[in-house]
Amino acid sequence: MSTKPAKYMMSLFSGAGGLDLGLKAAGFINKLCVEIDTAAQNTIILNHPQWKLASQGDIHALTPKELLDEAGLKPRELTLLAGGPPCQPFSKSGYWATGDTNRLTDPRAKTLKAYLDIVGEALPEVILLENVKGIAFSEKDEGLQFFIDELNNINRVKKTNYHPNVIGLNAVDYGVPQSRERVFIIASRDGKHFKLPSPTHFDPEKCPDQGLPYLTAWDAIGDLDVDIWLDEVKPSGKWADLLPSIPEGQNYLWHTERMGGIPLFGWRTRFWSFLLKLAKNKPSWTIQAQPGPATGPFHWKGRLLSIRELARLQTFPDSYEFAGDRRAVHMQIGNAVPPAIGEFLGLEICRQFFGESVRRRLELIPEKRTDCPPLETPKAVPKKYLSLQGAHGAHPGPGKGPGAQKREQKAHANV
Repeated sequence: MSTKPAKYMMSLFSGAGGLDLGLKAAGFINKLCVEIDTAAQNTIILNHPQWKLASQGDIHALTPKELLDEAGLKPRELTLLAGGPPCQPFSKSGYWATGDTNRLTDPRAKTLKAYLDIVGEALPEVILLENVKGIAFSEKDEGLQFFIDELNNINRVKKTNYHPNVIGLNAVDYGVPQSRERVFIIASRDGKHFKLPSPTHFDPEKCPDQGLPYLTAWDAIGDLDVDIWLDEVKPSGKWADLLPSIPEGQNYLWHTERMGGIPLFGWRTRFWSFLLKLAKNKPSWTIQAQPGPATGPFHWKGRLLSIRELARLQTFPDSYEFAGDRRAVHMQIGNAVPPAIGEFLGLEICRQFFGESVRRRLELIPEKRTDCPPLETPKAVPKKYLSLQGAHGAHPGPGKGPGAQKREQKAHANV
């Protein structure tokens, strides 16, 4: 009986190990994790004591050859190089606030070059890179073009044939109980093409008979409701008492002149995540990596989500432990690739690039529940907010908001 050859992977910017956990479920063996954040390192140690952490967490502190040596591998022996360089330089939120982002001139974008330097040294059979949609924005895709150009240089010098397959997917389409759009760049050393499989899950209101229905927040966390609020889930800050007045699935826009509440805010004058609440009968909104007192998604009962609820919405199993305080853990979970998406992509890499017969059902997604209760009834707006009622101007558009105007005025004053 023949056995499959071992599939070795190296993980860069490993974070809490979400992508790694999914790839492990797909059959990959982790040889080295590179992660700079101490809390995330400790999370990996808690859950995967057999995995090796690089001696230096800063990817710039070791040469690509040193990293390969620490993994115990030689060039061309690595099956998969996986990772998600920091996405802030290419994020949509930065563009909306300022009209542009620094992108490749942002110091954090150096991590993209570091990833490629390791590709050039290790020459893995497959590369997998995750990032936000902004890396591939039309006419603002410098990061993607840089990546392609550098791969072409590697191909020319090393006689490889990496051709990137740029794939945009929403995690909810593949069984994750969360709407989360990301771009993945996948390439094989011998130039094979990767095709994204058709979605397995669909919006039951738009496609009632097309396939499996979306998994919802209730499917993921319906059994974890907190009856007696712990300190960690009590909302705080200026807007905490406004949360009960916002219906499930809505955000602060409910209280604008275009929606059904009372006009307390201007249209699109805040980030989408401001006072954003889950609807128990819908998939979760994207879990944010930058927690704040008014940053959602919040629980449909108007409280913060517990750490275990956040983890479940990202498809981390209940056995997974996180190191650090609440803020550090929230950031780890919000920055993670949902493990189920790592599992999905890992299985497809095995099928499409290595010709393996793989299972189609993901082990890391929740089961569908049939006991979802009715929506919560919104409460009245507390009196202390009523003084805000009135006419409020809408946001003028990308790069034209108050912050951008102040920066422009300051620039003109310095001329």
